[in-house]
Amino acid sequence: MSTLTIRLPDDKHLRLRKLAQHRSISINKLMEELATISIAEFDAETRFRTLAARGTVKKGLAILDKLDGAFARESK
Repeated sequence: MSTLTIRLPDDKHLRLRKLAQHRSISINKLMEELATISIAEFDAETRFRTLAARGTVKKGLAILDKLDGAFARESK
């Protein structure tokens, strides 16, 4: 496991400490959770952009039409 030192403004550090206390976890655990969320969001965006680059506008619009039809049937 690695150790990371970060510099934060005092007010932000205080707010993170309060958030960790509110969740009953350590600041270390809070930062680990926030890092995991950020990495997951980045990975999802990267996968989306990769798939989008391989697709075509025609296929994309066909998928959206299919979704529109499914949501229209659900709302009835």
